[in-house]
Amino acid sequence: MAVSYTREGNIGYITLDNPPANSYEYTFMEELGRAIQSSANDEDARVVILRSASERFFSAGADIKAFNENSARDNMRMIELAHENLAYIAEIPKVFIAQVNATALGGGLEMALACDLRFGAEGDYPVGLPEATLGLLPGNGGTQRLPRLIGASRALELMVTGRRISPREAYEIGIFNRLFPAEKLAGKTREYAETLAAGATRAIGAIKLAVHRGMERPLQQGLEIERELVEPLFEGEEAREGISAFMQKRKPQFSR
Repeated sequence: MAVSYTREGNIGYITLDNPPANSYEYTFMEELGRAIQSSANDEDARVVILRSASERFFSAGADIKAFNENSARDNMRMIELAHENLAYIAEIPKVFIAQVNATALGGGLEMALACDLRFGAEGDYPVGLPEATLGLLPGNGGTQRLPRLIGASRALELMVTGRRISPREAYEIGIFNRLFPAEKLAGKTREYAETLAAGATRAIGAIKLAVHRGMERPLQQGLEIERELVEPLFEGEEAREGISAFMQKRKPQFSR
């Protein structure tokens, strides 16, 4: 399989494994969609990490040979499926972390952008959206997610030039949340995920949904969403435990 889902403890893993470059086409996107759905349905997975099985590529993006051989309609079917799958991540009340260990270009970076957080490895590999150099645009969410993440001006400059940047620059402009030595990336990402998994995961999931659902709406609508999501938390176990622990001056013990 080009994409698989597994779980280790409370951490779910979606693994990209399509040698040599984790390039994708329609079948890959179908498998990615099934893996995302599996992670959503797995009640024991509290955090999900998107990672690559390759040491050289997170993902080089679309399979250009397949693009060239397909009809325009076939290519659009793949893009429509990618939009559907990647947009679904924002509706899953679990934090998704992209563990970017190597080359992340085009749709490869767009998969990472669809995650909630992105942790990168230090090193000499390219990150970018080079579709303009092929006479295309970043069609798997890049034109929408990157400006929301780093601002329209910076995002436009990267997209219209197709410029490839280093992991360090990706971190400095806000594409990567964290940057770790390559040999420590997997361990540090796991450590971070385990910290979240031990926390108030229902509250964390509600925070994620509030941000994604309210971010592009008028403030009053966003506040309505916030109220809808916080109300059930007041009656939940997590709030009872968190407030009790605060009053008793002890560390909360959250469970599901």
